[in-house]
Amino acid sequence: MNTAAPKKLPAPRHDEPMAARRPHAEPVDSCTLNTRDAIATLLGGLPVFRPGEVWLVGAGPGDPRHLTLEAVAALASADAVVHDALVDPRVMSLARPEAERVFAGKRGGKPSAVQADIAARLVELARAGRRVVRLKGGDPFMFGRGGEEVETLLAHGISCRVVPGVTSGLAGLAAAGIPATMRGINQAVVLATGHGGIGQEAPDWGAISATGLPLVLYMAMKNLPEIVAALIAGGRPAETPAAIIAAVATSAERVLVSRLDRIVPDALEAGMEPPAIVAIGDIVALRERLAAGLLPFRLAGDDAGTSDIGAAS
Repeated sequence: MNTAAPKKLPAPRHDEPMAARRPHAEPVDSCTLNTRDAIATLLGGLPVFRPGEVWLVGAGPGDPRHLTLEAVAALASADAVVHDALVDPRVMSLARPEAERVFAGKRGGKPSAVQADIAARLVELARAGRRVVRLKGGDPFMFGRGGEEVETLLAHGISCRVVPGVTSGLAGLAAAGIPATMRGINQAVVLATGHGGIGQEAPDWGAISATGLPLVLYMAMKNLPEIVAALIAGGRPAETPAAIIAAVATSAERVLVSRLDRIVPDALEAGMEPPAIVAIGDIVALRERLAAGLLPFRLAGDDAGTSDIGAAS
């Protein structure tokens, strides 16, 4: 029996430049290294998270398995985590127990944090010498006001960093078996917010409709009737395939497949509720032949996968 002491791994160099990172890291013993050191050893180094900095971290669409390694490492180092409403509790559990948790969630039609108050709290925590993670659902720079928060932090002299995340629009399509692009169908796709509905701050739905490109809409459920009407008025055929993917990357994920002129009543009948992604375009029709062959996400002993509500003719 070999009783030799286990080989000691080299200390991670958190300030090592990307070009100098080792192409192959030594095996990591997760029992002897903490989370951040394990990831740093695997990657050959991580950026230094210094006191007084704010990192805007993308939490991905829901399930912790969609987190990036850098996001996990940032949570493991944070002294304070200012988080959105849609962040999975399992993601929050990756933060240190002693880290301060600050809720800064926004939900449509419900009492929500004010953006100015969120920014002020970030500045306050950073000036107190905390390592602050601003944890945002999806990607910080995709319809999450991350750019505004960075502007505010820089205006107050606060150093900040952005850690990208998997955006729910693309994750939702993938989970539903709908390619964002497909050769022979489309070479581009439009990602748009439906939060503003119809009005001065809303996208030009008529112009978007005229492109003929597939659409992926965020935060569109409340204003979907007006958006659909504008798209059809702009020339998008009523029979265009459409889908709603609700509760993306969670155990409650549901998919409704319909057509543009039926998607609103079908969604009401099926009880589809936000948070949800709406996909409109010929790419949606690909689900019929692709989704059935894709393995559903499941845990050991779990035979459940994404709930498919069906298609409307």
